[in-house]
Amino acid sequence: MPVTQFPDPRNAPPDGLLALGGDLHPDTLFQAYSQGIFPWPMDIGRQKGALAWFSPDPRAVLVFKDLHLPASLVRARRQSPFRTTCDQAFKEVIEACASTPRPDQKGTWITHPMLEAYIGLHERGLAHSIEVWDEKELVGGIYGVEVRGVFAGESMFHVKSNASKFALLALIEKIREQGAEWMDIQMLTPHMEKLGAKEITRDRYLEMLQQAQARGLKLFL
Repeated sequence: MPVTQFPDPRNAPPDGLLALGGDLHPDTLFQAYSQGIFPWPMDIGRQKGALAWFSPDPRAVLVFKDLHLPASLVRARRQSPFRTTCDQAFKEVIEACASTPRPDQKGTWITHPMLEAYIGLHERGLAHSIEVWDEKELVGGIYGVEVRGVFAGESMFHVKSNASKFALLALIEKIREQGAEWMDIQMLTPHMEKLGAKEITRDRYLEMLQQAQARGLKLFL
């Protein structure tokens, strides 16, 4: 069972690049997320999609008490015919996230090895998805990883207006019910900032991570 011995994330440079190489075995991913580290393939020289491991400073989090929901979003959700499910179409959600064009990215970081690795995590009960449906059509979703009572959001997609936002709100409601007070979003985006997400120092993030892990929560039952 491959497990990479990662360096102390506190020693990473501000951009967060902590290590290169290794593998995507579920045990390795569990160890990484337990330490606040996540993989992000990147092109390095002539090597395309090199496996890089990050713990950036600052780190982005969404603290639920700071969540700001625009009235228009609350109204749209209340009036929407969409329905949400949990862990009913994980593979379809991550594949949709991988194929969704991003305005600030030339390609996708969800490479085929990453896709297969996170499906493996899902099969072990460590990766989860929220799906949004318009009747039988999957129109939005979000997926992420829960390790030791901390959820890290990885990616989301939508093909109909607000569907990814509805997925995020359903996710927050679900893990908040189990006692979670915040979620890791890794990198701050304008969309998440509008909802109340913020950047904190890596040291503060690692403190929050340790405190949350000590609570021993199980967010997906």
